[in-house]
Amino acid sequence: MGRGRDATNFSSETADSARLPQRPRPRIESLTDLVFGLALSIGAIILISKQPTDPVDLYRAIVGFGFSFLILIQIWFRFTEVMSVLPVQTTWTRVLNTILLFLVALEPYLFNILPLFLSPLQTFSELYDVTSSLYALDIGAIYGILAVFTHILASEERKLVAPDLLRRYKLSRNLEIVVATIFLVSAIPQIWTLDARYTIWASTFFVYRGGNLVRGLQKRRKAP
Repeated sequence: MGRGRDATNFSSETADSARLPQRPRPRIESLTDLVFGLALSIGAIILISKQPTDPVDLYRAIVGFGFSFLILIQIWFRFTEVMSVLPVQTTWTRVLNTILLFLVALEPYLFNILPLFLSPLQTFSELYDVTSSLYALDIGAIYGILAVFTHILASEERKLVAPDLLRRYKLSRNLEIVVATIFLVSAIPQIWTLDARYTIWASTFFVYRGGNLVRGLQKRRKAP
């Protein structure tokens, strides 16, 4: 009798669990690591495939790869910090996340179409102007999406982070907006030369450094 009752209870529990809606858990973190890893690896593979003809070409190739690497790794640091707190269960966050990963995967393709730093002027063409504009739009859109994610975290109503971290995330959001604006402005076609765009893009590396300095000064002022 006891065994029959246990079997009946088990069957009913199984039936109840079968009727419950099953929610798939997105493996967005694994996919994110894969996309960023592939984007960084593609840059290294392309670097190996381009054999330099002289030391100057070698230096340009290393600087170019380092530039793309720093762009992607800075985005990855910001992305992982935000997504470690931000829930990805909503439709909008999934859509924006998918778009961001697509833009990250597109980055090495666009960047490696461009000539290396300080290349002879005769190598420039309309293709490079269009490609550099698209590259600037690509990175600008990535930082725009990061700013949206960080804005969600910085919202006091959502209470996703501790109150003492709100100021930090608001500053990060503002810095991401600044970086996105710099890239989007540099995307205006037929105004900037390619070397000028490289210089503008490189200036964004110092934006976060400046933000860290501002954050440090604010902490010192609050300290007794």
